Amino acid sequence: MAGHDAVEVIAAKRDQRQLSDSQIDWVIDAYTRGAVADEQMSALAMAILLNGMNRREIARWTNAMIASGERMDFSTLSRPTADKHSTGGVGDKITLPLAPLVAACGVAVPQLSGRGLGHTGGTLDKLESIPGWRAALSNEEMFAQLESVGAVICAAGDGLAPADKKLYALRDVTGTVEAIPLIASSIMSKKIAEGTGSLVLDVKVGSGAFMKDVERARELARTMVGLGKDAGVHTVALLTDMATPLGLTAGNAIEVAESVEVLAGGGPADVVELTLALAREMLAGAGVEDVDPAEVLASGRAMDVWKAMIRAQDGDPDAPMREARESHVVAAPSSGVLTRLDAMAVGVAAWRLGAGRAKQGDAVQDGAGVVWHARPGDTVTEGAPLFTLLTDEPERFDRAMASLDGGYDIGPHDAAYAPSPLVIDRIS
Repeated sequence: MAGHDAVEVIAAKRDQRQLSDSQIDWVIDAYTRGAVADEQMSALAMAILLNGMNRREIARWTNAMIASGERMDFSTLSRPTADKHSTGGVGDKITLPLAPLVAACGVAVPQLSGRGLGHTGGTLDKLESIPGWRAALSNEEMFAQLESVGAVICAAGDGLAPADKKLYALRDVTGTVEAIPLIASSIMSKKIAEGTGSLVLDVKVGSGAFMKDVERARELARTMVGLGKDAGVHTVALLTDMATPLGLTAGNAIEVAESVEVLAGGGPADVVELTLALAREMLAGAGVEDVDPAEVLASGRAMDVWKAMIRAQDGDPDAPMREARESHVVAAPSSGVLTRLDAMAVGVAAWRLGAGRAKQGDAVQDGAGVVWHARPGDTVTEGAPLFTLLTDEPERFDRAMASLDGGYDIGPHDAAYAPSPLVIDRIS
């Protein structure tokens, strides 16, 4: 590889120049090997955050991250593959009902998921609240399960885009998480290396999301869709609303329980709506046009796949979910219509109750979280339960309640409430 040095690459981006292909290839490889120090990579990350990258630079950066590790290939499976990635939100348990539903429609779903950090819960943390369930699978186990069950939700192995793993941890502690080129290349390097045939991106917008503003979310979605297309992966993005949390629960075990309700034909309307919207996109991307996921959900076939998927990873789908030792009810302070429920306030409350982690490696509580008993547009009655807070450690209640303070509005009974659409835009 051409001889470069870290200072030259940092200076180029500092001075708003484009990085050459060979500079990008060299710096990612050298950083992965440890030849470029963390402080040098953090300087480069900050320069990228401030000065941006063009489409060629981002595509090359993504490819260099993929080249740092192994690539998976699902072309030997007997059915097409589709995957979904969400940029993270509050109450976002959609992967749990979605993977078995799409599998029940005839498309294999290799869902390599992560753990939560900050106020957004991780899919693996949720599933680990099921007794016995394990996240770590070998590639052989994953392939076998995709062939037999059709869906797998598991931890990404260390072999996929190791450059991303190092860089992600660094961005987290250097204030450079928000850079769109780095977000897009982080997500897409893992998804392209994973080898899925088609990909649907759920890009969240609003207070409880990483992207607060629609235009930035759209820019991120366009960037990721472009990267997918350049790599030959059929990619579509939906921009979805995260001003209000999804469903009625934020936590680990309680979100699993809500997901099972959806698979049983019930569950909150918004969770069902988004699950079906993403399922339709995944099926279309995989070339399966003649199956209606709503019918499959109603038939119970997705529930059968869910149980098989949990059992295949040593979990007991029929075991009672672990419950928090302590609960505290927050009553509605007045009667009227709930006109606003802020996703960030709910997410931080769940995190403070023990459902999330402050730094990588922290333990999470299975039973902790927040249940809300009304959604925006619903009528509430003074003194009736508005939230139930759950934790094993009652000393956590005060800080969780402080987070919810100001996180909702109750208007008069005749307050005009216009729900915002769940799916804001589609980018393909």
